[in-house]
Amino acid sequence: MSVQGQAILKPGREKAIQNMHPWIFSGAIDESRSKLSDVEPGGIIDVRDSRGGFLARGYYNLRSQIRVRVLTWDQNEALAPAWWRVRIAQSIRAREPLEAQGDTSAYRLVYAESDGLPGLVVDKYNDHLVVQFLTLGVDMVKQTIVDALVGLLKPAGIYERSDVDVRQKEGLQDSAGVLYGEAPPDPITINEFGVKYPVDVYTGHKTGFYLDQKDSRRWLLTNPAVRGADVLNAFSYTGSFGVCAALNGAESVINIDSSEPALEAALQAMSMNGLSTKAEYINVDVFDQLRQYRDDEQSFDVIVLDPPKFAHNTSQVEAACRGYKDINLLAFELLRPGGYLLTFSCSGLVEADLFQKVVFGASVDAEQQAQIIGWLNQPSDHPVLLTFPEGRYLKGLVCRTTAF
Repeated sequence: MSVQGQAILKPGREKAIQNMHPWIFSGAIDESRSKLSDVEPGGIIDVRDSRGGFLARGYYNLRSQIRVRVLTWDQNEALAPAWWRVRIAQSIRAREPLEAQGDTSAYRLVYAESDGLPGLVVDKYNDHLVVQFLTLGVDMVKQTIVDALVGLLKPAGIYERSDVDVRQKEGLQDSAGVLYGEAPPDPITINEFGVKYPVDVYTGHKTGFYLDQKDSRRWLLTNPAVRGADVLNAFSYTGSFGVCAALNGAESVINIDSSEPALEAALQAMSMNGLSTKAEYINVDVFDQLRQYRDDEQSFDVIVLDPPKFAHNTSQVEAACRGYKDINLLAFELLRPGGYLLTFSCSGLVEADLFQKVVFGASVDAEQQAQIIGWLNQPSDHPVLLTFPEGRYLKGLVCRTTAF
């Protein structure tokens, strides 16, 4: 792809790009000096400092607040189809240890900016790939990316799940369907640490499964604290935490979710692992149910709180923190002495320190002393580029209540 124009940054706005952060916002660009009028949406442009010096090269979208997403800081690097193949191959190669370990048949192959491929997500489910083209720039080279994936991996099929809200900010419509080969089974049955999970890549959240909670599932699958415990899995979705707890010898498991189809998938997951009688499924609002348990003086040994994203933009952070405090307060009130709370936030705008302070406030209001005995994060197939801390969105705490 040839360079179609250039963006000149305002004086003093070069530092982030010099530090190799891949986003350039509209407010950093000097529109009067830039040459952008002939750039097609999603076209490649050069980014220069206020004195005209080369900084980076990436794709441009006038409709997005993130005007430029950087692909390279090398002025001599041509962004031809071969470039996309090489960069995708590098990302796949970085996951080869996961393939060699053989403990899972599903993981993330490409994680957007953190793998130097802004706007592109590729997940592997057995022999099928599920892809998301989240930005205009990658949407324009969709076929180039599909060809590269086919050539590198020879999958049974590639299915697109570009049906997320972020595309609207890019001026794009939702898009889903088979891009290559066979349509995926419905569901796909994946294997992780010997556990079977049904995955609906057609309508399931994200690309069908929460691949980012792999390490958290392993905690529930292997920790001795779960054995013989009464486990409450709130915001359970398709019940993967509950399956792990049951396989690890939990005395009882309750899955709560507001989605009936999600709970039906949870029951299916339990059944395919020989656990059809090990859990209860409650289709209600989680906040209401936790309050009901508190009023009924019911208690649990292990509680998992994995709610959906509460903050989608900065204006929602304060309200999100109130929501996190509310559910964690209720959870602390429901925990037995020496009980365990696994609590998560997937809101990228709620930073880890802030989330920990919110959980601290909840423990104080619940009059529960608690220790953090572990931190849970997204696994190695969701790496966080040091120059792009926004890639870290999942935060989890393992808290244990104490007797003092």
